[in-house]
Amino acid sequence: MIRVLLADDQRLVRAGIGSILGDEDDIEVVGEAADGQKAVSACRELQPDVVLMDIRMPGTDGLEAARTITTDARLAMVKVVMLTTFDLDDYVYGALRAGATGFLVKDTEPEELLHAVRVAQRGDALISPSITRRLIAEFARRQPRGSKPDTRLDVLTGREREVMRLVAAGCTNGEIATRLVVSPLTAKTHVSRIMAKIGARDRAQVVVLAYEYGMVSPGWLAD
Repeated sequence: MIRVLLADDQRLVRAGIGSILGDEDDIEVVGEAADGQKAVSACRELQPDVVLMDIRMPGTDGLEAARTITTDARLAMVKVVMLTTFDLDDYVYGALRAGATGFLVKDTEPEELLHAVRVAQRGDALISPSITRRLIAEFARRQPRGSKPDTRLDVLTGREREVMRLVAAGCTNGEIATRLVVSPLTAKTHVSRIMAKIGARDRAQVVVLAYEYGMVSPGWLAD
């Protein structure tokens, strides 16, 4: 059973999302919060698997709450999926750096919401498919590239660096497997090893690090 916490200052939004999730046999809404501070407290008390977190909330906003959750060792297993009204909300870029696992726009289809919760719980989520590559490219454009020493990546093999670049381009494990002519299980193993070696919490942090260390540039995969 996937345990979900809903954090949004609008009761109607929480009710709507809760209704969608509540119809699923493998998902349980274990709590709700109307602001970021309450979301953090609820996480510590309830230990949910996934938090669906609105970015803009009164008091402690979703961005600060996500940062607090993802840097708390006691909440290492909690995955944060940010909810935003606009697919290029400026706050999204900060949330990537804050350690959020994924992003969804609020008008996403119910099937996409359910899929996001399930893959987030597995640690595989990144960003809503409708905005993935555009968001990553725009995020990268705003960040200084190659400004940090890359000693953190010295532990990676050549193949792992190749896989990391594909993850940063928004490729799924299946797409990575196809491009490298390996099995999806092998691709998944490579991604897991990369995350362990560089200390990334999830695929979103792999993307951030790949751009920060200048491993990729926007649009390189299409060139």
